[in-house]
Amino acid sequence: MTILRWGMVGGGEDAFIGDVHRMAARLDGGYQLVAGCFSSNLEKTKTSAIVLGVAEDRAYADFHTMAETESQRKDGIEVVSIVTPNFLHYDNVAAFLNAGIAVICEKPLTVSLAQAQALQTLAKERNTFLGVTYNYIENPMVKVARERVKNGELGELLMIDAYYLQDWLAVDIEHSGQKQAAWRTDPAKAGRAGCLGDIAIHAYNLLSYLVGYSATSVNARLTSFVEGRKVDDHADIQLSYSDRLLQGRVLASQVMTGHENDLGFRLTGRKATLEWRQEDPNVLWFRPLGAPAQRLTRNGPDYPESLNAWCRVPAGHPEGYLEAFANVYQNIRLALLEKDTLHYSNIDQAVKDMAFVEACLQSHDQGNWREVE
Repeated sequence: MTILRWGMVGGGEDAFIGDVHRMAARLDGGYQLVAGCFSSNLEKTKTSAIVLGVAEDRAYADFHTMAETESQRKDGIEVVSIVTPNFLHYDNVAAFLNAGIAVICEKPLTVSLAQAQALQTLAKERNTFLGVTYNYIENPMVKVARERVKNGELGELLMIDAYYLQDWLAVDIEHSGQKQAAWRTDPAKAGRAGCLGDIAIHAYNLLSYLVGYSATSVNARLTSFVEGRKVDDHADIQLSYSDRLLQGRVLASQVMTGHENDLGFRLTGRKATLEWRQEDPNVLWFRPLGAPAQRLTRNGPDYPESLNAWCRVPAGHPEGYLEAFANVYQNIRLALLEKDTLHYSNIDQAVKDMAFVEACLQSHDQGNWREVE
């Protein structure tokens, strides 16, 4: 197996998403973490480097130095993960693309469509890979659903809905020392799109992956239910698909009491409906017209052999969030080694997702439907 030399910007030892990326990258053994700028605080970076087994001379004070130095080393990193707050993504990504180093970026790619398009142009000019970590589409049963849609088992699609419901921001915790809440509700750091840019974008990306195309216009209502909050914490979005009969909806909330991380979808066609929930990720429901509902399971009797590569254990042994995240890293590794420009989580899809976010903000501001650029 070819093991990629890998670096990380952000994601110090005490950072949730940094640990998730490291666990995902380690699961299949395809990456070795050898360099990092894990914090804007050099002492924290050095401490993280010790804990993570990174050599002292490759624990960098800033990402610019890291990009320049690593690009000149014979054993320099081949790929870097950007796991910093949203407002830093553009400069972080651009530095490594300019250095000719492949980039894996947390979503959303940037805080604006213009920034995303600029990175798209830069990646193509530099002929350097740029991927974004949409981990939920890498669940095996999501892949099964996509195959069934492509094979026409639902018939003509009529209604597609995705939801992402949480309650962790149901009260004002951003002023109580909760670091994640503090930056995610600060428009200067997260961008203007709060819940919209944090989780609604996941739900929209999921629908686009499943049906194979993006919405052409949106009608968005964004709400801040917690008094004084500067970004939206609830988003209800209608989707239109040009000349298609199809109607869509994305419902995302971080104030939906009683819901922890409830992501799911419902796809309805003239022949059947498909349903899936992230909190029960190994099960997909297929509901054909005029026949009993079918409970399909990962690696079960009807599981396609072509998708076996994305499963690690036999049927009945639960796989979930971390395994799906590991599939992102495995897919990107294969894309880098095989030069597969059609890899789904690439820059082109990320730009489409940012176009969706920007159209939603415009729709909310103007109170009408807006075309997605």
